[in-house]
Amino acid sequence: MTAPLTGFSRLAPTRSWLRAHPTAFDAGLAAAVLVCMVVASFADPHGPHGPTFGTRTPELRSLLLMTAAAGALVFRRGRPVTVLAVTGAVSVAELVAGDPPAPVAMSAVIALYTVASRTDRPTTWRVGLLTMTVLTGSAILFGSAPWYSQENLGIFAWTGMAAAAGDAVRSRRAFVDAIRERAERAERTRDEEARRRVAEERLRIARDLHDVVAHHIALVNVQAGVAAHVMDKRPDQAKEALSHVREASRSALNELRATVGLLRQSGDPEAPTEPAPGLAVLAPLLDGFRRAGLPVELARTDQDTALPAAVDLAAYRIVQEALTNVRKHAGAAAKAEVSVVRVGRTVEVTVLDDGCPAGTVREGAGGDPAAGGGSGGHGLIGMRERVTALGGTMTAGPRFGGGFRVQAILPVKAGAEGDEDG
Repeated sequence: MTAPLTGFSRLAPTRSWLRAHPTAFDAGLAAAVLVCMVVASFADPHGPHGPTFGTRTPELRSLLLMTAAAGALVFRRGRPVTVLAVTGAVSVAELVAGDPPAPVAMSAVIALYTVASRTDRPTTWRVGLLTMTVLTGSAILFGSAPWYSQENLGIFAWTGMAAAAGDAVRSRRAFVDAIRERAERAERTRDEEARRRVAEERLRIARDLHDVVAHHIALVNVQAGVAAHVMDKRPDQAKEALSHVREASRSALNELRATVGLLRQSGDPEAPTEPAPGLAVLAPLLDGFRRAGLPVELARTDQDTALPAAVDLAAYRIVQEALTNVRKHAGAAAKAEVSVVRVGRTVEVTVLDDGCPAGTVREGAGGDPAAGGGSGGHGLIGMRERVTALGGTMTAGPRFGGGFRVQAILPVKAGAEGDEDG
């Protein structure tokens, strides 16, 4: 196996040069065909004991026709049909005038092969049959040899084989091009899929970062305001508020570290090992809001329900973001209610508050209240994206009589349940 590979590798530069200079290749081919035609014209097919070499000399007319036919082959790539017409006409002229004729038809065979390899199959059939008929007919009608002589049969056979070989080369070239195109299309599809997955992962991480930062910074802001307000008159309450600030900050840092850790490579150290938050830690989340001054009541009927990781995380983040919005926009005296209910193949997460008066468009809800929030708040956009990604539905808008309502219906058999990291 080593020797053939070495030989091919040695020929590789030559093949590359010939592909880059097709005219030089055609000129060399034309010279080789001219040499073959001239050498063959010295052979007499009608010798006393069969074909003999060196018993005749080609006439000047034959030499000129052979030179003209070979010269036309230099332009065979650019104008194959024209070159075939020229070589065919020169071949017919030699078949009519010469007896025995010089093998000028050899150039027409090369031209016919070129036409067949560069056109479609119907054209190859039409041009091939026409060339075969004209050349073979001229040899039979104007030659002195009988119609079944080997010279006549040779012209018939060589023109037929040239058309067949050219058509086979064209078919193979088209097959290889189709395979190459499919491979390139598959490669482009893989690249597009990889970019799509990267974009989805970036969006998911951005949503997590927003949820974590918005929730904890809102709590820190509230508790810091409380501490500043009561620092002089009630230092014990200020100290308690500051401890809540420290706890919220620590929790925010831990969640940020876990979320950003998802961006690490698989071999990086200190990869996050804590599970993603879910409804199992919903009670500590609500306790944090209660310590921040927001009364929250919880009603659950899903304690014995095992949810997919993506659904569990989405439900937790929806409650977290909705309560953060209540704390930021509903007013100091607002109260909130959270319910998590399993209904058939879905789980319903609802967050209610009694904060804003009826008809008030809450900051962060954005747009038309009847439309469920519009696009003014990034929190609602993030919640809606999470729910939509799982194949669920979400509504958000003012309640009759005042307050705000956020409800998400998540399918337990979510389309993304295979995504274990949510």
